Amino acid sequence: MSIDDGLVVATITTSLDGFVAGPNQSLEDPLGERGEELHEWLFSATEPASADVTGEILGGAAVIQGRNMFGPIRGEWPDDAWKGWWGDDPPYHAPVFVLTHHPREPVEMLGGTTFHFVTGGIEAALERARAVAGGGRISVAGGASTIRQFLTAGLLDRLILSIAPITLGAGERLFDGVELGGESGIRLTPVQVFENAAATHVVYDVGR
Repeated sequence: MSIDDGLVVATITTSLDGFVAGPNQSLEDPLGERGEELHEWLFSATEPASADVTGEILGGAAVIQGRNMFGPIRGEWPDDAWKGWWGDDPPYHAPVFVLTHHPREPVEMLGGTTFHFVTGGIEAALERARAVAGGGRISVAGGASTIRQFLTAGLLDRLILSIAPITLGAGERLFDGVELGGESGIRLTPVQVFENAAATHVVYDVGR
């Protein structure tokens, strides 16, 4: 599987009942209650995801994510102590542009990841990501609200939806408020399906 350079590609995992995060996000449950179960396909001991799969899901010359995905803090940044959920070496290894209403200086991490905080919305974040990506792929890493904004604004080229074989019963749905199909809705055209033991991954072209 190969994602063309220059495309804006969103990647997210969903449960069978449509939730991409569980309820009640906290320090103990960064993805909400039982949300970590969505991503067991990445860490399966019996059949881990292949390098091709993880490269497509986690790859990107630049990354855009929402503030809730960066951490649990709301409102003004109290200090510079919080640097994300991932420890000193986050998995992105690329510039990451975090959507926020509150300015903050960039945070440089190990492995080539630097978090930049963008207060101008998704268009400003995309412009900055393209400026540093050198024509490479822009990855919209979530969460649900951020991907919905890109979908409805017509700024997304592809969506990679990883479907985990679990149900959560509550949480945040990806497509709430998004019109799919019909004369004016967003059209998702499946172009490839691949899998490992713990999830099915569907690549969609996005259009209207």
